[in-house]
Amino acid sequence: MATPVPTLREGKISIRPIRLRDSRALERELIENRGWLRKWEATNPHGLLSFDVRASIRSLQANARAGLGLPFAIEYDGQFAGQLNVSSISYGSLSSATIGYWVSERFAGMGATPTAVALATDHCFFGVGLHRMEICIRPENEPSLRVVEKLGFRYEGLRRRYIHINGDWRDHFCFALTVDEMPVGVLRRWLDGKVNRADAAIPPTDRARAARPLLP
Repeated sequence: MATPVPTLREGKISIRPIRLRDSRALERELIENRGWLRKWEATNPHGLLSFDVRASIRSLQANARAGLGLPFAIEYDGQFAGQLNVSSISYGSLSSATIGYWVSERFAGMGATPTAVALATDHCFFGVGLHRMEICIRPENEPSLRVVEKLGFRYEGLRRRYIHINGDWRDHFCFALTVDEMPVGVLRRWLDGKVNRADAAIPPTDRARAARPLLP
């Protein structure tokens, strides 16, 4: 079942449905931020991914029509700042989804990412009716780790060689929240300063494991 992709806003930051007319802005940001983004980009273990921005947007929109995703553009003060994609939406007894995102380097540190993640998570909980939201992050991606810490996503564990990123299978730390933990919503809890950042703490043993290669 298709789920409408809304426009949501907090202050200067908004998330809205990504559209084909975003192709030029999206391509420009991806090219200008190549060095900033490349090491975190998903890749195809069986060959090169196409750099066809319009085809990528069409694929995200088709996924949304099938009820499997919510593709957003992130804007800061009306400017295209990045993307956020809710994917792998499951309903029924699982009722969960995952979140992935990126922002351009010039918008880093301006609150765009945590605000966008909070807006999307609250919508999935209270608008779509999902029960659990998950974010998986490479151990080296300190900016993204700070996002889940700010929002109080709960650390759930290390997934070895989980996603193909920048040419190889990479370990990821997994974080999640359930709607039961969020009576006032993710955004409101963060803005009210009531997040327990210790929820996102990664045990030293998992950090040490992630720093070691997984031997055959």
